[in-house]
Amino acid sequence: MEASVGVRAPPRGRVWAGVEKPHGAYSVRVPPVRLTAERLLPSRRVVLGADPWRTVDPALRAAKLRASCSAKSAGTGKVHYSADEALILQQKAQDVLPYLDGRCVYLVGMMGSGKTTVGKILAEVLGYSFFDSDKLVEKAVGISSVAEIFQLHSEAFFRDNESEVLRDLSSMHRLVVATGGGAVIRPINWSYMKKGLTMWLDVPLDALARRIAAVGTASRPLLHQESGDPYAKAYAKLTSLFEQRMDSYANADARVSLEHIALKQGHNDVTVLTPSTIAIEALLKMESFLTEKTMVRN
Repeated sequence: MEASVGVRAPPRGRVWAGVEKPHGAYSVRVPPVRLTAERLLPSRRVVLGADPWRTVDPALRAAKLRASCSAKSAGTGKVHYSADEALILQQKAQDVLPYLDGRCVYLVGMMGSGKTTVGKILAEVLGYSFFDSDKLVEKAVGISSVAEIFQLHSEAFFRDNESEVLRDLSSMHRLVVATGGGAVIRPINWSYMKKGLTMWLDVPLDALARRIAAVGTASRPLLHQESGDPYAKAYAKLTSLFEQRMDSYANADARVSLEHIALKQGHNDVTVLTPSTIAIEALLKMESFLTEKTMVRN
């Protein structure tokens, strides 16, 4: 079943990897999503300690999520990439689609690794719809941000609802899902995501810390706790989180290493990589995994 999710245009100027829109690039529209809180669950603010997911029958909750999936239509969100990149993306997508056979693609990785940006490109070229699991949790519980959910409730409350969202999405098809950085820590989430294809966007911690320090930590509840130098604070916390999650990320079907991509292109700095370059590598890794799996099966 196809779904549609709301996509906002990326910030004008620099994208997350620090690259300006290339000269001669053209714009590709990303299908928007019409996913409203009213469609998911009744619109209401969660009372502290209450869990709205628990008040709705699981079958009904899944049905509500399916009902919220509308046909794709033209939207205002745009992703910029060059004509050459567009041709490669389309070609690799066509190579992958027969093997993918409608299965969902789940992107995992640390916060700030570009899952949303790359996910929108993959959804566009694959003809899939895009979902951000964090945004779905926010809609489900009626709270406007993950940081506020952590503040009003707890991380455990958020993780419970995150698992419910992933469970419901796992019954659908033709979706690209950007998951939260900590979604990998619960084994039950892997049982949902493994119904599709899982891909780990592996970004050096130094690059993540620089990017997060530049934009601020207000939207990152696990980082927005201590005072001090933004970069040092972000790097220390990211290192700790990565050590806890590294083995879980390695459960993904395919790994997209930005260091590896940069080395292939003769760079030492991953911030020179464009999201479309990363998406192309993701499609290559996707094709490699799926064709090998097919060969083993045969």
